[in-house]
Amino acid sequence: MTYAAVIFDLDGTLLDTEAITHRAAIQAFGVCGIDVDPAFLLQMVGVDDATGAGRIMAAYPALDLAAFEREWRAASIRGLAGGVQLKPGVVELLAALTLPRAIATSSTRAQALRKFAACALPRFDHVVTVDDVARAKPAPDPYLLAAERLGVDPARCLAFEDSETGAQSAHAAGMTVVQVPDLVPASGDFAHHVADDILSGARAAGLIAG
Repeated sequence: MTYAAVIFDLDGTLLDTEAITHRAAIQAFGVCGIDVDPAFLLQMVGVDDATGAGRIMAAYPALDLAAFEREWRAASIRGLAGGVQLKPGVVELLAALTLPRAIATSSTRAQALRKFAACALPRFDHVVTVDDVARAKPAPDPYLLAAERLGVDPARCLAFEDSETGAQSAHAAGMTVVQVPDLVPASGDFAHHVADDILSGARAAGLIAG
């Protein structure tokens, strides 16, 4: 396969932010008087805020969602204030990459900008957030829009994801998918390559030599 572009998920793929988000959620639940099971929070990995809120309310119908979301946002911002690390291999891969590149994320535009400000991520040609699409992941819309903005055929794009939700989205868009699991193991159902790190995945997909 000769790729025309590479499209990356943001959280858990490029940035080590999932753990920050989950610690913030535990803090927010605590403020609201709930001792949440951390395993429940794994259902939030890779999904947009609206989907996550629906899952939270289904599990905790008596929760004051607005108050919880305020606490979660504040705790997340505090977590980001200490800086955000890039995932292993990201710096090396982006330095070697000459193809057009974009981000397709379930974060809102405001959330993405806060994360960019907290890290040293190199420039991308386009950033597609959940605010830009009618349907969030696992629908293909974020990846299809990223390919459109790059001016390339989705079938010639290589996508990097950590979550099942994101891998399903990229797969539905017709892209070759590399999944590098972060907090949740990969089933492999929606990935052409499952790897331990982003560089290994890039090599397995033929993006870089090795």
